[in-house]
Amino acid sequence: MLLVFRWLLRIASVLVVLSVIAVMGVYYLASRSLPDYDKALDVSGLTAPTRILRDHSNVPHIFSEEDAAVFFGLGYAHTQDRLWQMTVMRRTAQGRLSEVFGSATLPVDKLLRRFDIYSLARSSVAAQDAETLAALEAYAAGVNARLAEINESALGRGAPEMFLFNAPISPWRPEDSIAILKLMAVQLSGHAADEILRARTSLSLDNDTRLKDLLPDMPGTGVAALPAYASLFPSAGFGTQIARAKSLPQHPLSPFQPRGLAGASNAWAAAPSRSATGGTLLANDPHLGLTAPAIWYLARLELSSGGVIGATIPGMPLILVGRSESLGWGLTSSYLDDQDIFIEELNPNNREEYRTPDGYKPFVSRRSIIKIKDEPSITLTLHSTDNGPVLPPSFRNVGAVTPAGHVAALAWTALEPNDTSMSAGFHIMRAQNIDDALTASALYIAPSQNLTLADKDNIAMKTIGAMPRRPAEAESKGRIPSRGWLTQNRWQGYFPATANPEFIRPTGGIVGNTNNKLLERPFPLHVSYEWGDSQRIQRWQRLMQGRKAHSRESFVEAQLDITSTTARTILPLVAADLWFTGEAAPEGTPERRRQIALNLLAGWTGSMNEHLPEPLIYAAWMRFLQERIIKDELGPLAEEFPHLEPLFIERVFRNIDGAGVWCNIIQSSATETCADIARMSLDDALVWLNEVYGTSIEALRWGDAHEATHDHPVLGEVSVLRHFVNIRQSTSGGDNTLMRGRTRGTGPEPFQNVHAAGYRGVYDFTDPDSSIFITSTGQSGHPLSRHYDDLAQLWRRGEYITMSLDEGLARAASVGETVLTPKSD
Repeated sequence: MLLVFRWLLRIASVLVVLSVIAVMGVYYLASRSLPDYDKALDVSGLTAPTRILRDHSNVPHIFSEEDAAVFFGLGYAHTQDRLWQMTVMRRTAQGRLSEVFGSATLPVDKLLRRFDIYSLARSSVAAQDAETLAALEAYAAGVNARLAEINESALGRGAPEMFLFNAPISPWRPEDSIAILKLMAVQLSGHAADEILRARTSLSLDNDTRLKDLLPDMPGTGVAALPAYASLFPSAGFGTQIARAKSLPQHPLSPFQPRGLAGASNAWAAAPSRSATGGTLLANDPHLGLTAPAIWYLARLELSSGGVIGATIPGMPLILVGRSESLGWGLTSSYLDDQDIFIEELNPNNREEYRTPDGYKPFVSRRSIIKIKDEPSITLTLHSTDNGPVLPPSFRNVGAVTPAGHVAALAWTALEPNDTSMSAGFHIMRAQNIDDALTASALYIAPSQNLTLADKDNIAMKTIGAMPRRPAEAESKGRIPSRGWLTQNRWQGYFPATANPEFIRPTGGIVGNTNNKLLERPFPLHVSYEWGDSQRIQRWQRLMQGRKAHSRESFVEAQLDITSTTARTILPLVAADLWFTGEAAPEGTPERRRQIALNLLAGWTGSMNEHLPEPLIYAAWMRFLQERIIKDELGPLAEEFPHLEPLFIERVFRNIDGAGVWCNIIQSSATETCADIARMSLDDALVWLNEVYGTSIEALRWGDAHEATHDHPVLGEVSVLRHFVNIRQSTSGGDNTLMRGRTRGTGPEPFQNVHAAGYRGVYDFTDPDSSIFITSTGQSGHPLSRHYDDLAQLWRRGEYITMSLDEGLARAASVGETVLTPKSD
């Protein structure tokens, strides 16, 4: 027995030693790709000596006598820290994810091949002006110099993920940067999804007024009544198609965001007349899906036009949002309607032709081969019409609204083959004042944004991006899919950039946007009928007008504001017949729990504070309330409304145009009132909260549910690795607060914070070097780097780092300095 024990001990010891050796080996290989920031290097392709000084937060400050060398340095720095992110984004744009990740990403590749954005990026290279093209080429040379260094010095393949996935890297080219900008357009566009959902909902509801309840126009003058979608195709038989419609699976690498997550942001500026210090102010926090690392990367470029500092997206040689000595610029999603779905009728005698105003016409067809890891390649035959590429039925469930004998095609500004958006971004970055920036913005195509500007004397905001010129008689006005063979529905090019909304030097001294409706203009100059916000803007107005003069601190306060105007408005309506009306109830009964919850909510101010129970009670109640109200009318389609629709709930509980009828459950024999549904929904929510959290109501905590999910999009789902690569944090805020933390809306953890401000910046032009910024994770994409998550806790606590163009401040406690010297041939 002792002998057996000794051998078992020896075997266990050997296994432990082997495990330690294996872990050490993995760590050694992974650590080889950790960049050395303090070195001198001779590199090919560089035109002048370049210094990359990294400050204490690992923000690179790049200096050279030539602008091209500065962009070279940015390409080199991006590749040091974010090589994996850059290569995956490029593969996504190319539709080549399946070569690395297998069939799991095949649906994403198939769809992106239909859009062909990489070919469009390649054709757009020639459309850039000489300065922008030179910057693109220099940036690509910097990326390739780092790739050459990795290969020559065996630097762990450049990123630890490269050891797990066989992802060969080809040299970087200018079209790769343009393709990444087009990929951002994919991520930020949602009008096609809105059109399809409106059509599907129209088919499910037999009353146009009820459609307006659920999908209401934003406050303001509404659009004229649309035709019922079914009336456009009277013999289509949509019922069976709704039942069998299937949507694309949502993969972590997919750029196609669920409805409600396509894009958001905040930006506001104050003129000297509204500034406590007499200089202009600008604040910006763009909202995107949370990832680890964050999509944003901070950098400072010292150009011949002056220093610029702010946020970049690795893969592009641009400071997309930030400031120079004389100008600050911020971006928010404009919600300009830049997409239309067209239903194309097939020739019944030749399905390779579709109907046009001039008769049937052959599709433009092309073949595309997709290689799949460990599986045979597949060949797609892709079709396009005059209106755009033909979509698969699974795209946003468009098959549910496509009649038999028809296909759907997409018109979209991002499919422009001579896209000059990169040149626009380049010249905005170099602009010296508002007028220069506005002139440069005329070149911008997609994705459409609201550009907020502040120079030392003035402020402005302008919607940038191509605005489709729709005929005034278009039958759907871009709100539902329309018949592609009618001339009255087809686009007639774009409006000139001067037609886009602009607010220059406003008399009130304040300008801002929270993705809200900007103005009311008649169709087709309407800009959009779908907007991203009707709630946050109310809180913003109150904060801005509550002070005669603003400061950097008051702008920070507004960025971090967690008061929900939605909760303050909705709760008194929903609970109007429930407050303090219950009789004494025994401890532990549902009635007692309901009383406790109502007592808490009665004294709540609407603060979505992570430490409070009230936000969680409120959020769960509204979730079950909306589900109870719409599910019997919509059936499975109710799943397409995973987030609270505040305007809908308000219409129902105010009984606007008879909307209170939604509260009656059609499937039951009783006639339910809105008070009945409110009470039952609260009980549903309390049961769910008890099952999930198993604690008293008073001990609930919003932050336990509203956890920010900075997840690695590839390794974040691997059972062991996810504990090292994912960053999870308890957070305040919610769907409708200025410090927006958009919730997932579905699944077992519906209140996870998945979409928020990955970057925050506040710029004060009285003292520009006192400007501040932050990103949501850290500069490095390497999980073993201390800069992988070093900014995350600052971000969570609402803290910032200094945004200075002072080299002396950057050098203090710097991480290191890389000196790049041109290699003599």
